[in-house]
Amino acid sequence: MSLCLGRLLFLATLSLTLAGCGQSASEQAAASGERVVRIGSVAPLTGPQAHLGKDNENGARMAIEEANAKGITIGGKKIHFELISEDDQADPKTATIVAQKLADSGVSGVIGHLNSGTTIPAAKIYHDNGIPQISPSATAVAYTHQGFKTAFRVMANDAQQGHVLGEYATRNLHAKKIAIIDDRTAYGQGLADQFIHAAQAAGAEIVAHEYTSDKAVDFTAVLTVVKGKQPDLLFYGGMDAQGGMMARQIKSLALNVKFMMGDGGYTPEFIKLAGDAADGTYASLPGVPLDKMPGGKAFEQRFVAQYQPIQLYAPYCYDAVNVMIAAMQKAGSVEPAHYLPALANISYEGITATLQFDGNGDLKGGAVTLYQVQQGKWQPLETVGAAQ
Repeated sequence: MSLCLGRLLFLATLSLTLAGCGQSASEQAAASGERVVRIGSVAPLTGPQAHLGKDNENGARMAIEEANAKGITIGGKKIHFELISEDDQADPKTATIVAQKLADSGVSGVIGHLNSGTTIPAAKIYHDNGIPQISPSATAVAYTHQGFKTAFRVMANDAQQGHVLGEYATRNLHAKKIAIIDDRTAYGQGLADQFIHAAQAAGAEIVAHEYTSDKAVDFTAVLTVVKGKQPDLLFYGGMDAQGGMMARQIKSLALNVKFMMGDGGYTPEFIKLAGDAADGTYASLPGVPLDKMPGGKAFEQRFVAQYQPIQLYAPYCYDAVNVMIAAMQKAGSVEPAHYLPALANISYEGITATLQFDGNGDLKGGAVTLYQVQQGKWQPLETVGAAQ
């Protein structure tokens, strides 16, 4: 071999090697003959709820990475899954924009959105494009009651959660006079309405119903009104970013009241924001405590080692991805129209629960757990089966 030819061969090999190094994992998979299947993930990755959004994204990403490590074959073809993550900023208008973007990009399914207020409008876009959507965290009843057969969720809804919270407030905490504040989002308002229905049915009186927003930081005015009504308990329908600050202001105003939230408050961030005012706060989370979940402890160890402590919904995101992939395997196809019927009729042993869906796409047999902050940590109090 001449020196010139040797140089040419060396340069050609080097060029191919460098080109390979510049390829993404999905490009390398496609080059090797694997089929690339894109799954969307949508949550607020910026703004006051970014800690929750990143938690959702990481839960979905872990499931994708583990699936790729298994070398899954569907329909006789080796599959490489790719997570396409989008930021909806917890804003309904932005949610519809990113939903259309995902639909146009040809994703095979979507995990999300995080908030009910973003999930509900985005659901129509996924439905119109025939894309299966599994929310790991949107609990508003309206999400799965729009008549869209593409919509599913992997945790109990607010009819179940609100029922449990309202009954617990009246029967266990003996609240007779209850004040309500909600943030006017689909989640906050919907959960507050369900709570009110259950509390009144159990004999409590709603002495005040005030409103704020999911961007507010000063609650002095509404809390002053609430204080004048002398309630036994204050229920806030909203997320931790506002709930933590509200707890601080409840203490500073010397408002002698039990404070309760739904799943939006059950986070380490709430305790961080509320400081010593967090102690005694009650909240709920659909599902059983993490250490009681099948596979929950092992998941937590892997997740913390790779990312950070779980904020809230990461286990449900992990399950949402895996049940979607299981439906693809069951159908022998990654095409939405082909695996959607398998998803609707699946029974999958997840780490959070056995996942089965009813005719609306709601989780069958969802449980709800009550928690209280005790000495700076959330402690489980009671787990209640789905309200009938």
